[in-house]
Amino acid sequence: MNTSRILSASAQRKLKAHLKRGGLLAYPTESCYGLGCLPTSVCALRRLIHLKKRPQYKGMIVIGNSLSQLQPLLGTVSEQTTAMLQQEWPAAKTYLLPAGRQVTPWLRGKQRNKLAVRVPDHAAARQLCQLLATPLVSTSCNRAGKRACKTEREVRRQFGRQVWVVGGRIGRQKMPSQIIDGDSGIRLR
Repeated sequence: MNTSRILSASAQRKLKAHLKRGGLLAYPTESCYGLGCLPTSVCALRRLIHLKKRPQYKGMIVIGNSLSQLQPLLGTVSEQTTAMLQQEWPAAKTYLLPAGRQVTPWLRGKQRNKLAVRVPDHAAARQLCQLLATPLVSTSCNRAGKRACKTEREVRRQFGRQVWVVGGRIGRQKMPSQIIDGDSGIRLR
């Protein structure tokens, strides 16, 4: 799927402005629609947590077009881990890596020092990050405890005009991404 066909140059500018104002968006990912915002906007993160009715302590996943796009949010990552990630990604594998000092607890989770990051195995999600020139928060598009939205129609039914919807098809993954601790290699989900 080519996101640039979905988002005209004008729509891209409007979406960037929407995000800079603390707006939220929904977009297709590997297994469901993701609900996101700019990872650096505390205002947007608060809105997202409130909208989902999600506990703040859990933290969020951040996706990017590449490892280099995610690196400004990260602390020191070993050369060995960096090499492994460059071989693994894109994939439906989220890694917990050291968070940069500037990363707010609203993003990484209260009392956590790692950030969950992924280069998704969904071309449109990667293209969206590339077009917007920013990583995006990527949590399942649903209210806490409810089934994740699989279609644009479900997103609009559940969230109405509270989020900007980038339409498209989700990937073929049946389950959410794996979550793996980047230091130990232990799979947590």
